[in-house]
Amino acid sequence: MKKIAFKILIFVVLFSATSSFGKIIYEPADSSFTYKPESKHSKSDLLILSILNRYHYNKFSLNDSLAGKILENYLDALDYNKSYFLQSDIDEFNKFRIRLDDEIKIGRLNTAYEIYNRFVQRLKERDEYIFKLLETEPDFSLNETFIYDRKSAQWAKSEDELNETWRKRIKNEAINEMLRDKTWEETASTLKKRYQNFQKRMLQLNNEDVFQFYMNSFTENIDPHTNYFSPVTSENFKINMSLSLEGIGASLQSEDDYTKVAEIIAGGPAFKSGLLHKDDKIIAVAQGDTGKMVDVIGWRLDDVVKLIRGPKGTVVRLQIFEAELGTNSTPKEIRLVRDKVKLEEQAAKKEIININENNIPLKLGVITLPSFYFDYEAQQRGEKDYKNATRDVKKLLLELKDEKVDGVIVDLRNNGGGSLQEAIDLTGLFIDQGPVVQVKNSNTLVEVGEDRNAGVTYDGPLAVLVNRSSASASEIFAGAIQDYNRGLILGEQTFGKGTVQNLIDLNRLNLGDTTKLGQLKVTIAKFYRVTGGSTQRLGVIPDIKFPSSADSNEFRESSEPSSLPWDQIKPTKFDALPDENNLIANLDKKHEERIKTSVDFQNLIEEINDYKSERHRKEFSLNLEQRKKEKEEAENKRLERLNERRQAAGLKLLEKGEVAPKEDKLDDPLLKESANILADQIILSLK
Repeated sequence: MKKIAFKILIFVVLFSATSSFGKIIYEPADSSFTYKPESKHSKSDLLILSILNRYHYNKFSLNDSLAGKILENYLDALDYNKSYFLQSDIDEFNKFRIRLDDEIKIGRLNTAYEIYNRFVQRLKERDEYIFKLLETEPDFSLNETFIYDRKSAQWAKSEDELNETWRKRIKNEAINEMLRDKTWEETASTLKKRYQNFQKRMLQLNNEDVFQFYMNSFTENIDPHTNYFSPVTSENFKINMSLSLEGIGASLQSEDDYTKVAEIIAGGPAFKSGLLHKDDKIIAVAQGDTGKMVDVIGWRLDDVVKLIRGPKGTVVRLQIFEAELGTNSTPKEIRLVRDKVKLEEQAAKKEIININENNIPLKLGVITLPSFYFDYEAQQRGEKDYKNATRDVKKLLLELKDEKVDGVIVDLRNNGGGSLQEAIDLTGLFIDQGPVVQVKNSNTLVEVGEDRNAGVTYDGPLAVLVNRSSASASEIFAGAIQDYNRGLILGEQTFGKGTVQNLIDLNRLNLGDTTKLGQLKVTIAKFYRVTGGSTQRLGVIPDIKFPSSADSNEFRESSEPSSLPWDQIKPTKFDALPDENNLIANLDKKHEERIKTSVDFQNLIEEINDYKSERHRKEFSLNLEQRKKEKEEAENKRLERLNERRQAAGLKLLEKGEVAPKEDKLDDPLLKESANILADQIILSLK
């Protein structure tokens, strides 16, 4: 299968399901159905274009050049791995390259549907060949290889060439199944059902789905955060800021054939269980404790969501590939009980780490902040003590001061943002009055977000821990702390999302018409630091960098071709604390020396290097015994590393296949090293 939907996150914490939860219900598909635009799609097209021209931050030109990119984006959305269309199809489509802009301007959408109908035709042809392949067991002893990522490959020039690509692809998928101790008969049955279900689901798409694909091919060329949501998708995208939601507490996204965990929501079932993690891949879903596992590889994202979400108190079982092991590993089955994600469980939390640095005992407070939350509904009801991040963190800081901590670490790892005002107010707990962020809108007007409260809640040693998933409001806070020289920024370069979006309901603009239209999320402004530099694309660069599993241009805003550029505006006046000469250099030197002898840190570096190597791997052996050997070596290496960490922590070593007891706790190497660095700073300040 392949990546059909665009990169729109569907939150599986949303909505309790109806009595048919866990079931995907299809009406009989008409295989001869021809997709075509409806009158409402023409209206939506013109409304979207009008909104973008009027409100989007980026003043774009809908011309022949952009039309070519729209076509490429649309083909990429439909056939990401160049596995269905032939070169002859592409040659034919290229005739449309310079006319799509003119068609969008007048609401004409026939070309998009013509291309989609061709895709459906090629899909049916592929499935016929796949089912024929599965009638005979391939020779798994041959020494041949499969190229997994075909994004940079050429389109197949003939059906025979495409058949050869699919022969190797199906053989690779068969090996993945047989690595899970399945027979060929079981494997062939699984793959046949997988592709039958995929074709059935694709034939169940409607004209609205095609319109959404095409509109996002247009809007995501302007910037990656400007998206069109069909009426159905809009319902699935309503995220309540109070976070009182039912589900497993995770957000998912499509990545090639897989459903990947994009984020774990603090306080939810997945978070509490510790069994599901960011970047894990979900390959099968089962209902209750006895339900049969349903293979979901290649499924549409919203269909996977329908299987996973459900009423509070019900059980869902997932079969996953753990992120650190990859898709050649043995899948792991986990059991989760659906529940509500409550704001109080999402709230900031504290702990204390004791450090002995140069025979000087130090007590460090750690505040973990999952998001910059704000209970808007409670505020609207007039409640005075409504839940928000700043109030909670202030309370924790006062408690830590009473406990006589020597320093504080604010952990913003995987904090994707939240309320802008909370980011400003939270910064105000650590600095005296002053500007925190600048916001520039599409009319080039700049507003300054300021902390207007005199005084600080905490003025002691401070470190902020970030990673590549720290974004938006997290970057505003971390950037301000860095610009004011108020604390150390530690970790990975942050995500780099420095743009602001607004959600516009097309129905409100469709006056005098009751036709149900969708919504448009449109980028309307950009964030800038008090120094004038944008957080867009660049993010916040730590004072001391930790090893990262992502390259600088991967999995961040900068990896999106259409992301708005980094730029800068005039700095605003602010009073930074004095910059201590050579402080960062001295701390970095101590950090590098210390991690050389840290078992946890060296293991982490090895795991990251292996992960990068596996992710960048282009070819896979199609020899079953070779793949079994690779899998066993990877599992042995992982167990060896785990036991090295357990030995250093004084824990019992594990045998192969043995599960670690829940009560066994291993240090978080990044948090521990952050504490060591902050301790170094405190000691240096005493000299």
